[in-house]
Amino acid sequence: MTAAATPAVERPEGFQRVVRALAERGHPHAPRWLEVSARTSQEAADALGVAVGQIAKSVVFRRLADDRAVLVVASGDRRVDEARVAAQVGALGRADAAFVKARTGFSIGGVAPLAHAEPPLTLIDRTLFRFDEIWAAAGHPNGVFRLSPQQLVELTGAPVADVVQEVAG
Repeated sequence: MTAAATPAVERPEGFQRVVRALAERGHPHAPRWLEVSARTSQEAADALGVAVGQIAKSVVFRRLADDRAVLVVASGDRRVDEARVAAQVGALGRADAAFVKARTGFSIGGVAPLAHAEPPLTLIDRTLFRFDEIWAAAGHPNGVFRLSPQQLVELTGAPVADVVQEVAG
């Protein structure tokens, strides 16, 4: 495994912000700094030695009505269904890298489910609950942290929803 618990003082600001937010909330697992970038769910799963579905990927949309960021935290082996998300939060548009950075304070590939620059409207993918342990981005493409799906709900206060495409079979 290429992950190591790392003090936040020598890491980028986004990572440090997540370290602080998790500590303030009493989360039992400090973020880890990976020696390799984990911008995709597959890269993160490979680095951690876990199933791709255990990666809680962050997908950001732009709500058209008010330009608010909509964060969907979904299982890494599923594709977010934009129509299902829009049915719950309103019409959506694509969020480019500049929008994601401005609204969340994180770059694409490292968007954490908490500690955002502006609180997004967040939805949690129900299929994450297939796993006892999941991993989420910790504010940087090299940062991750371990948690359970229930801890994700508690940390974010977000509702659990059906927001991914159906899997055939």
